[in-house]
Amino acid sequence: MPTTRSKPVKKAKKKTSTSSGAGAGNSQLEKFFHHSLKDIYWAEKALMKALPKLMKKATTEELRSAIEEHIGQTEEQVSRVEEVFEIIGQRPQAKKCEAMEGLVKEAESALEETEDGSMTRDAAIIVSCQKVEHYEIATYGSLVQLAHTLGYEDAAKVLEQTLEEEKETDQLLTGIAENNINWEAEQETEEEEEEDE
Repeated sequence: MPTTRSKPVKKAKKKTSTSSGAGAGNSQLEKFFHHSLKDIYWAEKALMKALPKLMKKATTEELRSAIEEHIGQTEEQVSRVEEVFEIIGQRPQAKKCEAMEGLVKEAESALEETEDGSMTRDAAIIVSCQKVEHYEIATYGSLVQLAHTLGYEDAAKVLEQTLEEEKETDQLLTGIAENNINWEAEQETEEEEEEDE
């Protein structure tokens, strides 16, 4: 295995030193990397619009605060993707991310299907946010590996920072759900069923 990694490491030194983008797009993998960056750039910008809506609809202060904090992180993550574009000598460009568009639509549906001011609403928001986090964890994890393979070590470090933030946010959301929200949401369901009988 170390022998297969020696080629990308040699490439890395050449590419990092010429970070002007000379030779960019020479391989299919490099083109795919650029495409994936454009995709996550669009996704992060879409989240910047979607998260405030979710924050406004959240029931508990704890969840509102967590989403507010993540809005700040998402702004930084957009800047980091722009930094990666710069490192690889490309102009920041967004390409519609079908996956994120679908996840945002699903989150909007979850809001419509749950009652204002309920814990079930918060549980639905957490599930929606975690689906987004898991998509981002998968994307950034893959981008880090691609950056290493292509020799963009500086870009890999920047992407790694965002990857770690996404993992932390996912854990934070799990903690909020487990603290009380899921249990209280389950109680709401039982009360509604009793009223119906």
